Amino acid sequence: MELLLTNDDGIEAPGLLALHQAAAQWGGHSVLVVAPEECHSGGGHRVTTHKDLGVRAHAHGWHAVDGTPADCVRVALHALDQKPEWVLSGINAGGNLGADVYLSGTVAAAREATLCGVKGVAFSQYLHKANSINWERASRWAVMVLPWLAGERLDPGEFWNVNFPSLPAGAGDPEIVLCDHLGSPLHVAFEPVEGGFRYSGNYHARDRKPGSDVDTCFSGAIAISRVRL
Repeated sequence: MELLLTNDDGIEAPGLLALHQAAAQWGGHSVLVVAPEECHSGGGHRVTTHKDLGVRAHAHGWHAVDGTPADCVRVALHALDQKPEWVLSGINAGGNLGADVYLSGTVAAAREATLCGVKGVAFSQYLHKANSINWERASRWAVMVLPWLAGERLDPGEFWNVNFPSLPAGAGDPEIVLCDHLGSPLHVAFEPVEGGFRYSGNYHARDRKPGSDVDTCFSGAIAISRVRL
């Protein structure tokens, strides 16, 4: 089975390496990486149609694309003629919960895969200032989650959105919880600056509806949601 990996933090991001390490442990599948040259965090499902997309060889046989996460999936499927069974996107440095799925480049890659008839998964690591990201641990959690996802059915037009919780060092592995994606909005606020405003919303202050992906992840579990086109 072939796996295609991408992300929105850029090909040099540690989360992509963590996901690659997890994918390599999942049954010895063939793993191809086609990821953005630069960070496109928060860029949503933007695609490039007005200019050439540069593609260059990167370390480990990976491919770096001068474009967005959705561009990377398109290039892999339609230009490099890859035929993966799964597209794995991430691991994003920061959560992608609730309404984040409409803003996230990480999620956009999984969505683009789904639009093309390929199973997609977006992986994100919720980040709280109280705890730093442990990428080795996030990779281990991805190893836990991948076989679980493979054993669950995805209907046409569905993809998986996975969010790892922010836990202190030394904490045990969290529970895997299948939960609802309820579209919980971000807490939006701005502070005045010279000539305009600067975003100052508090990600952690958003609505935590019981049973939602936000509440599940914020409560310390791995939140897995089905997202529909």
